Amino acid sequence: MLSLLRTLVVFFVSLVSIAYAVHTVEIQGQDFVDSKTNKRLMIIGVDYQPGGQAGYKPQTGQDPLTNGTVCLRDAALLQRLGVNTIRVYNIDPAANHDECASIFNAVGIYMILDVNSPLAGESLDRSDPSGSYNVNYLTRTFGIVEAFKNYPNTLAFFAANEVMNDIPSSKDNPPYIRAIQRDLKNYIAAQASRTIPVGYSAADVRPILNDTYNYFQCNIDGKTDLSRSDFIGLNSYSWCGAAATFQTAGYNDLVSMFQNSSLPVFFSEYGCNKPLGTPRVFNEVAALYGTQMTALSGGLVYEYSQEEADYGLVNINDNTTVTLKKDYDNLQSQYNKLDLTLLQSANATATNAKAPECSSGLISDSGFSQSFKIPSPPDGVDDLIKNGIKNPNNGKLVDVKETAVPMAIYGSNGNEISGLAIKILGNDDSNLPGGETTSANATSTGAAPSASTTKKGAAGKLSAATGGLLAVALTCLLML
Repeated sequence: MLSLLRTLVVFFVSLVSIAYAVHTVEIQGQDFVDSKTNKRLMIIGVDYQPGGQAGYKPQTGQDPLTNGTVCLRDAALLQRLGVNTIRVYNIDPAANHDECASIFNAVGIYMILDVNSPLAGESLDRSDPSGSYNVNYLTRTFGIVEAFKNYPNTLAFFAANEVMNDIPSSKDNPPYIRAIQRDLKNYIAAQASRTIPVGYSAADVRPILNDTYNYFQCNIDGKTDLSRSDFIGLNSYSWCGAAATFQTAGYNDLVSMFQNSSLPVFFSEYGCNKPLGTPRVFNEVAALYGTQMTALSGGLVYEYSQEEADYGLVNINDNTTVTLKKDYDNLQSQYNKLDLTLLQSANATATNAKAPECSSGLISDSGFSQSFKIPSPPDGVDDLIKNGIKNPNNGKLVDVKETAVPMAIYGSNGNEISGLAIKILGNDDSNLPGGETTSANATSTGAAPSASTTKKGAAGKLSAATGGLLAVALTCLLML
């Protein structure tokens, strides 16, 4: 009896630190779909790069996902915001991301990861695509795959970002972007235990946007070829200010363009900050997630932290405390109005959409590439795909043991938010807007609460039933 009770106690105590995994996501036609429930995953997201490009320091092993304490702080705020996805731009493939990835996983937040960085040799050079597409570059991109392939909340990889930003840059680059997508997908197929989507993040440059979309969504020779994008992200800042509308922002044109898409299309960046100096109201959220735009798969607001470009939802202070901006409050308010049933509903027609066959007739501008001859992999890449890169840094989920945010967090009203902690989701759930009004709860002006006092009431790890069983088991053990 004593042995049984001790076993029960150990079991229930172990639940405190388990990092529940979100379900992996698959693509069906123009939708992202939960692989277990078959519900549609609409991206409700934020671009996450604290420190901007300066936050990426591979020489010291630093990137946005290497500091667990920082990730705990930000995951708590993003979870309350209602986010289910973050995009992370600059990643060090050699760094340890286990703690951060596990924290975001535990709170139901997926990650879309760029495989490139702004450093020389770590991205496709639009002025020299043939010279920058080489084995060293691809080895690094494969390293990103190795680092993140085992996390179930790795939603997708961006093979490239805004390589084409005008008509001249669209002449030679498209085939090389498709080549990178092919190489990444071949590597994932050979070295990962599941399929992970790979796509392209495009600038919303209207003269080339439709050609970009058609070029990357089509199948060469009518076959399912791996160079095709699995999805397309769109960096769109056309909805500016409270007076903007569905028509003036050109959202009606985007709906017409993507209505019958054969792959998911979403905003990989959005949230115009004009007029400057005023909080963004984010009234485009109602349009993006409303009935008129169900052909799109949501979007990621640019961006979480205030940087030089003035797009932040929060200010990260020098002492690692955070102050929410009014932008955070406004976005949270918009998310709270969303029809979650509509967002999770998959459309049979959309999920069965088929890609067109590639042809020059899909391309309207004579300056845009009409070549669908995709470059062969550089020497040595086929061997990397077959055997894997040397000494891969394979990430894995770890137990999430801390839930309380250890530093002070302040609402947009300047008052401190007490008791802030992540809530670990059970049942493999992804996060959704939950009616939070984070700044409105900021009433305390005292010192930051200690982890020991905050953790008791804000764990969110155990259900009431599980907590009760744990108490019973502990009581029984003490009676023996």
